Amino acid sequence: MCKQKKNYRKGGFTFKQFFVAHDRCAMKVGTDGVLLGAWAPVGGVQSVLDIGSGSGLIALMLAQRNAMLCVDAVELDNDAAVQAQENFIESPWADRLHVINQDIVSYSQLSSVQYDLIVSNPPYFEPAVACRDEKRDQARYTATLTHDVLLESAKSCLTSHGLFCLVLPYEVGEKIQKMAENSGWFTAFRVNVSDKPTTVYHRMLLGIQLQEIQTQVTSLALKDEKGEYTDEFCKLIQPFYVKY
Repeated sequence: MCKQKKNYRKGGFTFKQFFVAHDRCAMKVGTDGVLLGAWAPVGGVQSVLDIGSGSGLIALMLAQRNAMLCVDAVELDNDAAVQAQENFIESPWADRLHVINQDIVSYSQLSSVQYDLIVSNPPYFEPAVACRDEKRDQARYTATLTHDVLLESAKSCLTSHGLFCLVLPYEVGEKIQKMAENSGWFTAFRVNVSDKPTTVYHRMLLGIQLQEIQTQVTSLALKDEKGEYTDEFCKLIQPFYVKY
């Protein structure tokens, strides 16, 4: 088990090698993004597309993990895109991180670039009661980016051997996995995430690709029964979180 020191500072979150300002972003630094940034396979990867990058958190984590990769971060919201660019400039990897202030549908249709790895912490709620904040609506709900459109956009931007990795609520992940497999994708990785070993799964890390492959299914508990981070989760986050 491991204990975490407070990483928060006003307006953002301090990691071991970089700081993420997020005061102008609808969605703040959270466990979902950290999970995806720490888990997504980066071995042998040279080019990455981060869909809906927000503050740039996941892009920064991937850049730290692989000194060879370059990341294009697509972000629709102008304020978030500007803040992500500022976070990139202040990081040690500014020359390998690039923000594109555009919606992913237009980008996928106009760009000829293809990527070894695509990552996304996408909107996942069906349109319902609107948030008071229009930008938070955009970040949380699928009205402007449905899951089938997300899958098609990713497919057009992915190399034939590439991998598309997402972090999702568990039930949403099950639906997207089935949707993807019905439209020509194959599941390479699925990590079922729970808060504790005895609680129900509440998140899913999903890796899909366009070539047939045997699915690897594993599970991850974030905390033990005492409420301390598990060794498995600590192994993922230790390169990033301030020393415990």
